Amino acid sequence: MKRFKNILCVVETEKACKPALERAVAVAENNQASLTVIDVIERVTAGTHMSDGENIAANLQTTMENTHEQNLNALVDPYRTRIEIKTKILTGVPFLETVREVLRNERDLVIKIPEARDWLDRLFGSNDMHLLRKCPCPVWLIKPQTLKPYRRILAAVDVDDGYPLAELEARSILNQQIIEIASAVALSDFAELHVAHAWNIFGESAMSGGFIQAPEDKINAYVEQAMQLHKTNLDTLMHKVTHDLGQDALDYLKPQTHLVKGGARKEIPALAKRIEADLVVMGTVARTGIPGFIMGNTAETILNQLDCSVLAIKPPGFVTPITQSN
Repeated sequence: MKRFKNILCVVETEKACKPALERAVAVAENNQASLTVIDVIERVTAGTHMSDGENIAANLQTTMENTHEQNLNALVDPYRTRIEIKTKILTGVPFLETVREVLRNERDLVIKIPEARDWLDRLFGSNDMHLLRKCPCPVWLIKPQTLKPYRRILAAVDVDDGYPLAELEARSILNQQIIEIASAVALSDFAELHVAHAWNIFGESAMSGGFIQAPEDKINAYVEQAMQLHKTNLDTLMHKVTHDLGQDALDYLKPQTHLVKGGARKEIPALAKRIEADLVVMGTVARTGIPGFIMGNTAETILNQLDCSVLAIKPPGFVTPITQSN
């Protein structure tokens, strides 16, 4: 599937970022896409309180930029025998400059390693969380120790139908995008594909806790009915995706579906750990059409619990609060 056409890879030349760069090159090759690799360095302000502070800061900035440019080219040059790769050194706040680069040049995928290195205690650093919240295109954060290729990919979808009609339509499109992208990665890596939906029942705890007097058989019937509804919704989604991807691709992938009872915040990370997922593809949904209001509490809680690579996708209608000048 030729989905991505203009890929941006963000590296830090002094850190172990080869897994992200290698993945970016492979995705660009598979999609016949353009690839630009950037390194974002902080703006130098040291010494500006001195009389000649401006010159000192400017000289330091130029030296840093030249050093990073040399290191960036040394990192990228071995891959230029495979595809054309452009490089840039940007200056400023990393997540802001990354999003501005996406906006300026209509990038459709950002690939980078996570800022934080302690995956169990704190998966993403502040710049990464800002990027996940505000970047208008998909963001693929690649675990530095990731296996290549991936063995198991988990696509986390939400087929709950208890949302307003406009949001249901956006979620339906997003769910299809999640599975389509997860399928494309699974096909390229010859990986297992797992599709999961976590579901809950409103009022079950009140009934089973005795707040509402209801016979056990009625409670069980209510739970079974709700489960069947979620199963039907998941089956419908898979049928739509089969139509879009083609039966041959789905027959080859043989995706395993997981209908997990419980809250997504707990069950999706638990499932990812249980199946030893190398990559989780998920949406970062809250409300659509509201600038910057994208990373919902559920998505952010899930992301902070994962210890594998993540490909986060925005819903249709998302508008970033970042502009090219703010």
